Amino acid sequence: MTENPWLRWPSREALDHKAPSPVRRSLGRLLRLLLIGIVLWSAFSGPHAHGWRLAAGGAIVLVAAGAARGFFAVTLAHRLVPSLLLLTLLLGLAVTAEALGFGSPAVVLWCGCAVVALERLPMGAALPFASVALSAFAVVNEDMWLTTAATLGALALAGYTLRLDAEARGNSVRLLAQERAARAAEAESAALTERARISREIHDVLAHSLSAQLVHLEAARLLIERDADRQQILDRVVAARAMARDGLEETRQALSALRGDLTPLEDFLTGLVRQADGAEITVRGERRPLSAEASQAVRRVAQEALTNVRKHAPGARVSLRLEYGPGEVTLDVRDSGGPPGELAGAGGGYGLLGMRERAELLGGSLEAGPDEEGFAVRLRVPV
Repeated sequence: MTENPWLRWPSREALDHKAPSPVRRSLGRLLRLLLIGIVLWSAFSGPHAHGWRLAAGGAIVLVAAGAARGFFAVTLAHRLVPSLLLLTLLLGLAVTAEALGFGSPAVVLWCGCAVVALERLPMGAALPFASVALSAFAVVNEDMWLTTAATLGALALAGYTLRLDAEARGNSVRLLAQERAARAAEAESAALTERARISREIHDVLAHSLSAQLVHLEAARLLIERDADRQQILDRVVAARAMARDGLEETRQALSALRGDLTPLEDFLTGLVRQADGAEITVRGERRPLSAEASQAVRRVAQEALTNVRKHAPGARVSLRLEYGPGEVTLDVRDSGGPPGELAGAGGGYGLLGMRERAELLGGSLEAGPDEEGFAVRLRVPV
């Protein structure tokens, strides 16, 4: 529902006259004090300013100052009835001042009431009050009617111009506040995203490394239960130790990745395949640098896919293909299949769910399932 413009208040930012610049605030106070001083001097320097009249004039000035201060406060709070009562009081003080012979303060009060009403009140209430104040000024003004009309028009225009200027200033303040809030939210979002990325990297490294160690340690346990040869058990323990060493190296690589210092993806995958028996790698397409997130996704999925082959199809041949396509990079890992190993149910690493989540976070996809021979994992990541 559209708000009625005649009943709409100027925004609180527009009504708040606190200037952001200390120099501007000081200049505004100096001008106000200078204006008040000139008015008071012209009013109380005449021959009639003595005795009870002087006391009455001083009281009018003090009450008017308090009423004006209250008017600015209640209009800032968008309270219409108190604002109208205070304006009425100011108009009554102007009439009293004129009756006592203090013409200058009366004129200032009438003109000031008209200007601030147009600046700070809803237009439906501002126009009647401004009309009354300017009409009172016109009655006591002794200039020619044309001069008086021009003065009235200038005062009305000044009030409306101040209103427009205040609204523009208020809009600027609101936009600046919104921009600051947006920047703060963006910074907080970036920090949360970075924290999530760090935690995901640490989780992925530990999941892969510990899962591989668990495979060998579980094998060592089964060999011990079967009274297997000591050398076989020792081989498994040594392999677990090697996996722990590799996990430490992967942790260092993950930290390097978080700092933006990554080894080339092809070199990493070649080293990964070299550690896996019966695995080969093929790279197709025009090689180009990837973002840290995309590169890490390919690395982690390759690691998890090879770990799954060791657990579920030990001894199977594995083909790993990295293809750079238009707008995306594709990783395809396929094994030749085989009977499940005795450790197929041991441990639970990063898993297909984690790999798929990583891909979807980057706007990509992951497909995994049986193929003609064994099992296939296909990752697509936009670049």
